[in-house]
Order: sequence, then structure tokens, then C-alpha cells
Amino acid sequence: MADSINYQLAKFVASYGKVSQILESTCPEVSFVGRSNVGKSSIMNKLFGRKNLVKVSSTPGKTSNINFFEADDVHFVDLPGYGFARRSKAERDRWAELIGDFFDSERSFNLVVSLVDIRHDPSKLDHDMIDYLQGNEFNFIVCLTKADKLSRTQQARQAAAIKKQLNVPAENVIITSSQTGTGIDELKRRIAEACL
Repeated sequence: MADSINYQLAKFVASYGKVSQILESTCPEVSFVGRSNVGKSSIMNKLFGRKNLVKVSSTPGKTSNINFFEADDVHFVDLPGYGFARRSKAERDRWAELIGDFFDSERSFNLVVSLVDIRHDPSKLDHDMIDYLQGNEFNFIVCLTKADKLSRTQQARQAAAIKKQLNVPAENVIITSSQTGTGIDELKRRIAEACL
């Protein structure tokens, strides 16, 4: 296998409403998780070099299933965004359960990409997610999204503050922007490292 993934081959595989429906892992997997409206779909599309392979929704919290994509024998898993207030409690609970069941299942978790909006301090749910990933010894990186909305100085300051708040090592934090492509090559490098 080459030392890079051909993202041109990216395609949608399937969408699942329950973890029990998901087929067993047969290849490396990279999971993307983050708050609703953190820009997860946009980052995934930028990674794949496609405009709208991953549906970008105008209403945050629209993804309520687990969606699988594939590129070059690597699976990319788009998990439902968490913490969108305008959904019913029952629906929020279903999502929490879906994400929890997914991470509790026997899969090849090569890398988890946890997305956090660089413009804001991490929310309680972001903290919970990182604590969970650390506590269960997942290989993960924190991808700070929407960096184009801040100046270079602000980016550096916010990144330092978020690293400290989430208590993650500096090398596990990547500043990204789906608009400008900042950090996408670094993200690809980390994915290749974890999967190939």
C-alpha cells in the first residue's frame, strides 16, 4: 500500500441508524466526532476534495445517523453531531446512545478526529468527549475548525488555550479551515500514519 490515501476515490458507503446494523470492521477506520455545526461535513468534504459528498446541512444537528465513506480501503465515519439544543431530549438521548454504542463496539478505531470550533472555549460536551477518548485510550487528534475566522495571532492564542483546557498534547492539535485548506495536509498525514 502506498504511504498516502487516494482521496479522489472517496465514495459514500452506507448510513446506519443503529450500531447493531453496522457491518464489522474490515479495514482501517477514521471517525469524525464533534458538536453540531462545528463544520464536520465541510472538513470531510475538503479532505475528500469534493464539494458535497458529505451532506452539509443548513440546519445544525441534521445528521442523526452514522454515515460511512470509503477512500482507498480506509473507512471514514461521520458520527452525528452532539449537543444541538433545538432537538427533543429523546432525540438527543438517542444520539448520545448511538455515539456511545459506536465507541463501545469492537471496531478498528485507528484514529478519532474530535472537532472543536477554534473560536470558542470547548463546551462541557467537548470536554466529556475528550475525557472519554483519553480514558478509553483511543488514538485521537483534536481538529480546531473555522480558523479562517480568526487572525494568525488569535488562532495561536485560542489553540494554546484550548489545548490547556482539554489537557491534550500540542502535537495532537491541528488548526484547520475548510475554507482555506489550512491544516488539511497535516490531517491527511496523521490519518495516513494511523491507517497505513
